[in-house]
Amino acid sequence: MKTSSPLLRASRRLVIAPCRICVLALACFFGVATIAAADGGREAVYSQRAETAYEHAQSKYRSQMDNPVAGWEFGRACYDWADFATNKAQRAAIAHEGIAACQQSLVFTNSAFAHYYMAMNMGQLAQSETLGALKLVHEMEREFLATADMDPGVDFAGPARGLGLLYRDAPGWPMSIGNRAKARKYLESAATLAPNDPENILNLGESDLRWGDKTAATKELSALDALWPSAQKALTGPAWESSWDDWVKRRDTLREKLGL
Repeated sequence: MKTSSPLLRASRRLVIAPCRICVLALACFFGVATIAAADGGREAVYSQRAETAYEHAQSKYRSQMDNPVAGWEFGRACYDWADFATNKAQRAAIAHEGIAACQQSLVFTNSAFAHYYMAMNMGQLAQSETLGALKLVHEMEREFLATADMDPGVDFAGPARGLGLLYRDAPGWPMSIGNRAKARKYLESAATLAPNDPENILNLGESDLRWGDKTAATKELSALDALWPSAQKALTGPAWESSWDDWVKRRDTLREKLGL
């Protein structure tokens, strides 16, 4: 998580913001503040792109159900399209499709991408659940850990980022798995594994500020400012438009809250 919320270079969302933000789907359930979406006109463009990508991936998957790559690619497209669901029932239906496609992919090969997008779609499903959301947290944790064991680099350190946000936003023990120490560990790991990714630095800075560590948050903002020009040159095109909409707003908000 919109914060969407957590791509596609192997695992990048092709048409809208990176699905890496998707874990924050749980933020809605747990009452955590979310990041503002793009303006209505741009949002409509992103929604149409996501729907088109979903339809193409669905068609490919249905014609190649024994193709594990087609399975997780459809799972990825389901996550992206579920981000624009207009009600809980629609979001749940799309998320279930994505989860099923990833499970089908895993029948043929133990793919890191299939585990990753299964966790992402579980995050979408959690937004539509009430009593079942807490159970999904544990299942998401399992899938992110499986991904991290197989390929920690998926989606610019997506497994570590996902775990960090999950541990940050979930309620703590005994209700759930929320844990500040684990959250910091994995968010720092994501920033270390993919230090040129604005998302990872933003997550860490926002988390430091939430935890009352303005010194650390200011340090992360400085690191973000330093990488910003090179990131703008490297991460270009329609695939990144929504990400930049999100990142600009979040950087401005972080700067404002730090009084800088």
